[in-house]
Amino acid sequence: MKSKFIGREEAAEQVRRWKEEGKRVVFSNGCFDILHAGHVRYLTAARKLGDVLVIGLNSDASVRLIKGPLRPVCAERDRAEVLSGLEAVDAVTLFDEETPELLIGMLLPDVLVKGADWPVENIAGAKAVIDAGGSVMTVPLLEERSTSGIIDVVLQRYCPGAKLGND
Repeated sequence: MKSKFIGREEAAEQVRRWKEEGKRVVFSNGCFDILHAGHVRYLTAARKLGDVLVIGLNSDASVRLIKGPLRPVCAERDRAEVLSGLEAVDAVTLFDEETPELLIGMLLPDVLVKGADWPVENIAGAKAVIDAGGSVMTVPLLEERSTSGIIDVVLQRYCPGAKLGND
């Protein structure tokens, strides 16, 4: 079985092929540090918006930029492998920047998806997707599910009084 974890250039080529085949390409991104039910439901909902789902995964360096020096908990290759194991996910590619804007500009998916906690005007890459004739959509999130929340529970149970201190 061919790996779903691919480089940027290969991802751009694969998206081009899928579009030539008439497939509707959906893109989403995130850190996906400790995969939980909220992630699985979100990715399943995103996949239903098209024929294939491509995930832009924040590299370890990118996660540290936005989440702080203690994150990620899981290394990028492990996170990519876990995402690749999900039926809803067709391809995973890394990006090192703080946002996936450059990657989205390369791929130009038909649909860009983020969680409903993101206003469309704040979604990185939205303008490029819309300008190329695509759409930007949000999907509901499963309440009270987050990687930071899981980390806090572990710390409270095994290190009473400790706090992560960032989201």
